Amino acid sequence: MLRSLFILGCSLALCLGASLQQVSNFGGNPTGIRMYIYVPDKVAANPAVIVALHPCGGSASQWYSGTELPSYANQYGYIIIYPETPNMSNCWDVQNPASLTHGAGGDAQGIVNMVSYTLQTYKGDSARVYVMGFSSGGMMTNLLAGSYPDVFAAGSANSGVADACFAGAQSATPASANQTCAQGQIQHTAAEWGNFARNSYPGYTGKRPRMMIWHGLNDGLVVPKCAQQALDQWSNVLGVSASKTVTGVPSAEFTQTVYGDGSQLQGFLGQGRGHEPMANVPLMLKFFGIDGTAQPTSTQGPSSPSVTSSKPTTSIPSTTKPATTAPQWGQCGGNGWTGPTLQAIPQDVILYALCICLKGKLLSCSRTAASRRFAAILGP
Repeated sequence: MLRSLFILGCSLALCLGASLQQVSNFGGNPTGIRMYIYVPDKVAANPAVIVALHPCGGSASQWYSGTELPSYANQYGYIIIYPETPNMSNCWDVQNPASLTHGAGGDAQGIVNMVSYTLQTYKGDSARVYVMGFSSGGMMTNLLAGSYPDVFAAGSANSGVADACFAGAQSATPASANQTCAQGQIQHTAAEWGNFARNSYPGYTGKRPRMMIWHGLNDGLVVPKCAQQALDQWSNVLGVSASKTVTGVPSAEFTQTVYGDGSQLQGFLGQGRGHEPMANVPLMLKFFGIDGTAQPTSTQGPSSPSVTSSKPTTSIPSTTKPATTAPQWGQCGGNGWTGPTLQAIPQDVILYALCICLKGKLLSCSRTAASRRFAAILGP
């Protein structure tokens, strides 16, 4: 009994010797973001590196505790970088030209410098650098795949938006006045979305990152259409088309869309799933090629942009209604929550809540109807 309680009380990664550590001097850091790193006790020779990006209102420590990545790092010996932004309500800069342009600065440049530091310090494999993230972290995942295709071999974006969807907006938070991107109201063809990614690194002709896109069909914060736009984008960039759909992968509520042979692009839509982390870590690691299986090969994509705008036949069902509530995972980036243990928060409050919620504490914000409702949920 005591053994069971102990196992429930701490994650495998936290129970072992290795722990999350902050790195202060990792190189150029235009926006003052922070670097944290998890190095397992037994590091593989020339280890793979995964960049794990937290959502709005989140932190490196929350995201470290919020996925199974550290546990699998102990098994496979890869290293995990956990960037953290203190800016813009802890949301990533996915709207400014600096991040959206290769080598121009922004949060993206700081993250890439973290990768360079890690590869040099731990003799990592530069051909096996990957990125994953949820919500704002998923948005930055797509951005990094566009701006730095020479750095990342593959990415897994959960509840994000297409690269450059927020371009030109004043900010990219749930409380931003302009929500046209997150609500799927920006219209482009697949070729146009593809050009946004290609134009992030003008003149680049090398390999492009392989991509996984995950989204909940009941997501009212970042609507499911955003997933289709991201799939359109990477389908065009990678030169692959939807070839089949498979139900029940990785679990009953999901439908998997396979593009080409599945090695370059896959999409996962979860029935009944809202704005919540859902990427299946074992499946993601298999896609990345760091679970002991054969490593997939990246592609250079079409030699010239496609002029067609045909979309995969597995488009988002228009009849799906957004959920009225989000589970605890959707609150404050997940793990820092100290409010009601199992209570769900109405989706219309989340736009407010994710912006001002950090480790379960209500910060100073305008007293809108949503803020009053959120404060009532938090309690005194």
